[in-house]
Amino acid sequence: MRAAPAPPATRLAALAALAAATALTCGPPDPASTPVADDPLRTADPYARGYTDDDFPRVQELAPGVYSYEQLRSAGDERFTTVSMFVVTDEGVLVADGQGSPDETRLLVETIGTVTSQPITHVVVCSDHGDHTAGNAEFPAGAVFHAHPTSRAVLQAAADNPDRPASAPPVVVPTETVEATEVLTLGGREIRLLFLGRAHTGGDLVVHLPEEKILFMSEAYLNRVFPAMRSAYPSEWVAMIEAAQALDVDTYVPGHGFVDSPEVLAEELETYRQAVAQVIAEASRLHAAGLSLEDAVEQADFGELEAWSLRSSQGATALGRVYMELNGELPPG
Repeated sequence: MRAAPAPPATRLAALAALAAATALTCGPPDPASTPVADDPLRTADPYARGYTDDDFPRVQELAPGVYSYEQLRSAGDERFTTVSMFVVTDEGVLVADGQGSPDETRLLVETIGTVTSQPITHVVVCSDHGDHTAGNAEFPAGAVFHAHPTSRAVLQAAADNPDRPASAPPVVVPTETVEATEVLTLGGREIRLLFLGRAHTGGDLVVHLPEEKILFMSEAYLNRVFPAMRSAYPSEWVAMIEAAQALDVDTYVPGHGFVDSPEVLAEELETYRQAVAQVIAEASRLHAAGLSLEDAVEQADFGELEAWSLRSSQGATALGRVYMELNGELPPG
């Protein structure tokens, strides 16, 4: 029998203590302390890395028949990548996460068509947020869509919303749900769809290729992007990342930020785990001091995370979500 989870305040207090003990209030450890060959600039800013808009979409073959796909998107004045992954087999193509508009997803489909003549047969909704699902109607009509029940409910509610603008792209509601684990076999390749716990959305799925030791983590892993928490479960997010780190995986693929070498991605996943814990620790400190959320937003100091992409737009939201968890206001699991 699974043990009952600790109360939110207890879990958050433990994370805050761990963050303090490892000096997280001063920011995640400097990645230069563990050098990697051809080490890239550790940032999600494409222009700081020397890229231009013409360099995207960016496609990389991670293993035979397994590809990451990075396309630029805007959030206010900032630009960063949204990442999809696709797996090519002799029995069709599986895509993990679409893009954020019909035009962008159509480009993803067209790009896949330059790699293989195999049809897209499966689409996995790892994140139900619009920047990964708004263009899903551009996938072939016969493709089977998979999602966690929580994400399916979110998409169903969006499709049923009577106030949804007529000009909005159609919502594709997945027909197949994955509560814990589903194993697909396509062209002799094993593909596991896993729910490792609530994180960024509550219905977070990951796609695991055990033979290739690749894990697509979608928005549960934002490479050098400030933890975005509008629908997150903060302390559970840390536990979910730890569950991913316990798998036999060499390459962890993020849902935003750059797809770097396996070594860098593993380092950055740990940096990101610490970043989520750091946000929790700072919010917990301010909450324990009796500050209102409004005052906490004014006084929060996230150390090195202050320089991460989306800090200005996501910091207040993250504080509010941790306050909700501390107050026992998050939806139950």
